[in-house]
Amino acid sequence: MPPQSPPPTNASKLYFFYGHRKPSQNRPTVRGGLFSNRQTLNPSKKHHQLDKKSPDFDFRKWDADSAQSLSIPPTRTPPEKFFSVAETLSPIARYIVDTFRKHKNCWSPAVIEDLNKLRRVTPKLVAEVLKVNSDPRISSKFFHWAGKQKGYRHDFSSYNALAYCLNRTNQFRAADQVPELMNMQGKPPTEKQFEILIRMHSDANRGLRVYYVYEKMKKFGVKPRVFLYNRIMDALMKTGHLDLLMSVYDDFRGDELVEESVTFMILAKGLCKGGQIDQVLELLNRMRKKLCKPDVFAYTAMVRVLVTEGNLDGCLRVWEEMGKDRVEPDAMAYKTLVLGLCKGKRVEKGYGLFKVMKQKGCLIDRAIYGSLIEAFVADGKVGSACDLLKDLVDSGYRADLAIYNSLIEGLCNLNHVDKASKLFQVTVQEGLEPEFVTVNPILVSYAELKRMDDFCNLLLQMQTLGFHIFDDLSRFFLFVVTKDEKLTMPLEVFEYLKVRGYCSVPIYNILMEALHMIREVDKALSLFHELKDSKFEPDSSTYSHAITCFSEIGDIQEACTCYSKIKEMSLVPSVSAYYSLVKGLCKIGGIDPAMMLIRDCLANVTSGPMEFKYTLTIIHVCKSNDAERVIEVLNEMIQQRGPPDDIIYSAIIYGMCKHGTLEEARKVLSNMRERKLLTESDLVIYDDKLVDHMKEKTADLVLSGLKFFGLEKKLKAKGCKFLLT
Repeated sequence: MPPQSPPPTNASKLYFFYGHRKPSQNRPTVRGGLFSNRQTLNPSKKHHQLDKKSPDFDFRKWDADSAQSLSIPPTRTPPEKFFSVAETLSPIARYIVDTFRKHKNCWSPAVIEDLNKLRRVTPKLVAEVLKVNSDPRISSKFFHWAGKQKGYRHDFSSYNALAYCLNRTNQFRAADQVPELMNMQGKPPTEKQFEILIRMHSDANRGLRVYYVYEKMKKFGVKPRVFLYNRIMDALMKTGHLDLLMSVYDDFRGDELVEESVTFMILAKGLCKGGQIDQVLELLNRMRKKLCKPDVFAYTAMVRVLVTEGNLDGCLRVWEEMGKDRVEPDAMAYKTLVLGLCKGKRVEKGYGLFKVMKQKGCLIDRAIYGSLIEAFVADGKVGSACDLLKDLVDSGYRADLAIYNSLIEGLCNLNHVDKASKLFQVTVQEGLEPEFVTVNPILVSYAELKRMDDFCNLLLQMQTLGFHIFDDLSRFFLFVVTKDEKLTMPLEVFEYLKVRGYCSVPIYNILMEALHMIREVDKALSLFHELKDSKFEPDSSTYSHAITCFSEIGDIQEACTCYSKIKEMSLVPSVSAYYSLVKGLCKIGGIDPAMMLIRDCLANVTSGPMEFKYTLTIIHVCKSNDAERVIEVLNEMIQQRGPPDDIIYSAIIYGMCKHGTLEEARKVLSNMRERKLLTESDLVIYDDKLVDHMKEKTADLVLSGLKFFGLEKKLKAKGCKFLLT
């Protein structure tokens, strides 16, 4: 709003902006200020900021990756947000927005009372309010309220503002109904309203909603222009709805519209996404006849789409078509295809294009060099990769760490560890701050060649460079145990490093887990005992690995001791440790503690074993004392997980002994035997467990009854030894 000149001193009447005016029935009393006597909630901080002299910015010291440059600016408080929005509003719109804020964006009689004080509401005012309001409910209520005012009629600006408001608050389905609302209120929608909706959905990559709005356009009899057709087809192309794209194009041709270059390119990129190269070439021929031949930007866009889809054969066909049109590719076109060929393991073809670029004098950036070097290394041609590194340096570039990492790994794979070590020293001299990925291939090569002195010297250098030695050694052992199936080399390296103090609990855990995976349980337990006797304290992972090992050899007592240690540390064992211990307890008949562990596991982990979940289901179904229902649960489990194991059979025994009868439990076991899911010997074993567990439950009930009736002391006085336990 332009600044107003001060009122004349001899004015007999005070104006609206400067003083007290006479109240009327439709306009309340307003005193002073710009519009009302409201106080500013967020005073400007400009004067405070100007007092502080900002230091001169030195661009040479700026770091794009620093925490200060990447930090998110502090969020503004609600009063600050309101003040910044209110500065751009007209006085009456500011009054309405302030009313909404004052009543906490809740439509109520108090809000209606404040709004009724307004003398007149215009569509421009409604649009202004809807553009800044962020609550779709109160915006819709205000829009409806304004439409009922005497002499008021919504225009296109207010409808458009409502659509923008609804979409801004993610109510895009409601925004799509604005054309119907316009039609009901005697304002048929035009192409502009549909264009707004299409643009909103296109920006949000909602291709199906774009097509939905397009179908609605046809119902209203609105025909899109070429520009809007292109927008619709582009949204469908980007979201991968090729069939809908072609149907819209058929409508485009049915309306006898003339294609533009943008239209042809949208169709070409869509066909490239679908891998229909023959149709792409036919479309390009039609483009040449009707309009003009494609330029280098069009061909580059098609190549980029095909590279993204991994269709390298299609890329080369489009590249040949570009040569037939005598279109000279630029550096970006070459780069797009070379990177795609290298990624698709066609490095020789990419290198051929690289040499063509050199001959033509095109600008070759470092990304092309890096992609070719990595592809040559992956193909085992480290010599060619080293030649490219020399060419890179001669061209005035500086190799980045990713290039050096690739070359070091390639040299180590060819047993040229000394050359790799020299290359590592180059990275240190150039100040590239090498990572664990850089030194890991050298460490592995030294370990495989048993050059442990060089291994330790490299560890010392890593320590001086700021590496976290023990963390990196853990990552090293995690890598080599997956590479060496027999674990001969990792154990030798571990024994050598252990003497020199390079040892930690995570390394013990990695080796214990790897030994257990290859069924070397005794060696894993020897490491466990060695760790307990050392200066290190085992953690929960160590005890979890020990539980699996002890359970596998049948030493359930020691496994339970390890479980108790973890609980003393207020930690949770691993899921595999829970499963191994439960299975071991079920094998020796410890059904009650096994069921307790199952409940403890499911209460402490996010995703427990499926057998544990079926166990609780079976126990719950056993409450019905119906063998058929238990068999139904078992059938469902067999379809998903396979035949039942000891845990499931123990759950049947536990549930039937607690809630059912021996007869129903035996029906379930007999059914498993008839279906050959249980052998005859196993049936006898589980039947014995069933009887023993039922005896235990019966004895518990007898003892509880004796204690309840006070007969325990009398039996003990008569010399009964049954209650001494």
